[in-house]
Amino acid sequence: MSEARHEAVAAAWIERMTLRQKIGQMTMAERKSVTPADVKRFALGAVLSGGGSHPAGNAPADWVGMTDAFWQAAVGDPDSPGVPILFGCDAVHGNNSVSGATIFPHNIGLGAAGDAELVAAAARVTAREMLASGVDWNFAPMLAVAQDCRWGRTYESYGGDPHRAAEFGRRFVEELQGQGIVACVKHWVGDGGTTHGIDQGETTLSWEELEATHVAPYYPALEAGVMTVMVSFNSWNGEKCHGHRFLVTDVLKARLGFDGLVVSDWDGIKYLDEDYGTAVRLSVNAGLDMFMVPERWRDFIDTLEGQVRQGHVGQDRIDDAVRRILRTKLRHGLFDLPRPAARAGARFACTGSAAHRDIARDAVRRSVVLLKNEADILPLDPAQRILVAGKSAHDLGRQCGGWTLSWQGETGNDTIEGTTVWEGIRAMAPNARLSEDGADAGPDRDDVAVVVIGETPYAEGFGDIRVGDELLVEAGSTVDGVADPIEPYARSLALADIHPEDLACIRRIAARGVPVVAVLISGRPLVVDRELAVSNAFVAGWLPGSEGRGVGEVLLGRCDFTGRLPLPWPDGRGDEPRFPAGYGLVYSRFDNAVSHDV
Repeated sequence: MSEARHEAVAAAWIERMTLRQKIGQMTMAERKSVTPADVKRFALGAVLSGGGSHPAGNAPADWVGMTDAFWQAAVGDPDSPGVPILFGCDAVHGNNSVSGATIFPHNIGLGAAGDAELVAAAARVTAREMLASGVDWNFAPMLAVAQDCRWGRTYESYGGDPHRAAEFGRRFVEELQGQGIVACVKHWVGDGGTTHGIDQGETTLSWEELEATHVAPYYPALEAGVMTVMVSFNSWNGEKCHGHRFLVTDVLKARLGFDGLVVSDWDGIKYLDEDYGTAVRLSVNAGLDMFMVPERWRDFIDTLEGQVRQGHVGQDRIDDAVRRILRTKLRHGLFDLPRPAARAGARFACTGSAAHRDIARDAVRRSVVLLKNEADILPLDPAQRILVAGKSAHDLGRQCGGWTLSWQGETGNDTIEGTTVWEGIRAMAPNARLSEDGADAGPDRDDVAVVVIGETPYAEGFGDIRVGDELLVEAGSTVDGVADPIEPYARSLALADIHPEDLACIRRIAARGVPVVAVLISGRPLVVDRELAVSNAFVAGWLPGSEGRGVGEVLLGRCDFTGRLPLPWPDGRGDEPRFPAGYGLVYSRFDNAVSHDV
């Protein structure tokens, strides 16, 4: 269907819709707070599954059954308005909400790998596993350019280089939408540059600085035809982005020519003002088109209808928003698709397939970064007696991090399918053994120890590192809006302060005369001066996802290290980094050419 035809069809729908139906199209509810009957009655435009929200069973077929029921309510009933819904989720490192899915390294690891085609391959796998679940819309890729690793969302960023974020974002969008999934670049704009790295905080920059670092990554994705853009929780120079008409309407829509739909983040509008009517008015008039109001969606519909009838929001602004929503649905071909249960993707038996896991394992191999290799202790010999220890050596949940089956992530091996670092080493080294605390280590039985340490899962602001709460006061003192502070992950960037058990484990094993190879599982660089000092080798493993065997393959010399730091690595002794961005040691010159065909 041509663009002209899209516009004609959208205009015809707008002409026959009531005001309340139009507002329904602007509304996105969370699946647990809405029923198919609600979708029909209120003409809702979209439904989402939030982090950890999934149908009973959580298999792809369960997802298809759920999305099919919502679809049928929107278009399959003669009494319904007839506009198909979009169903969205945060598939940010694979189709990470679905049981058995292939889980890729988080973006910080892909940034370390430094290969846009690897990112494209991850997007392709993610799209195919989403299609198998009946989902239309992915709230990804995230184009934040992380400037402070105290930020709890650092791992969702490709790193500190806006050019890399731009290149990777474009390829992710091209592959995702090429496979038939609507992409959403986020978060517009400046979320990676907040003061002190506080999530949802204040970004204070000139326009020139904001544009060069935080806006620039969006240009290639927009040129590639990304269909949706999500607004950020942060403020820019004191004004929250969810109510920022200059950033949304003047820059994104007018200057950059974006004619798709702009969507809010989770309840993002409520932080604009304590009065909900004012918050709704500010966000709609700023240029937002669709509103993620997961539980408060009925209140949103009533409130926005009241704002229009009182003359605070113009009918033309409502029509513009609905036109953009319908245009996006038409471009996606949503009106021509059959119900989810009848789509070709629903018959794909691809979720967690061997081919998909091979690509994820390659991403792991290429993402890990070697920071220290004293006396060339690495690569390990598969014949060596290898002690594998540390709290994260045999824990898929910690390996995957946040946004894996649940919002804040999992721990243990009961809910995620894949291989742990320990299992990967064991498969290649017949003399390896596991001892989590290393209490029985000794040179009489162990030639070397691989100690897997690091952070436990977190997501968003729950991952912030904040020295003192006075930083919140400082960052929020000039912001016009409502704050919602939460307890941070830690009060120090030093791993030894956050997780002293890790340093204790390394020291215990080293004191028994066994050389130590430390592997750090983390969503960001951390101060690890003390751990580095007592380790013979040190590897940044990031959050590798479900295919932990890839870590073992590099440690055992199946391939060389190729990962490079996407951010400077902090030093606990001063302002200069311990290792600069781009740093990474290698074994030798291996042939690392790999195909990513699926």
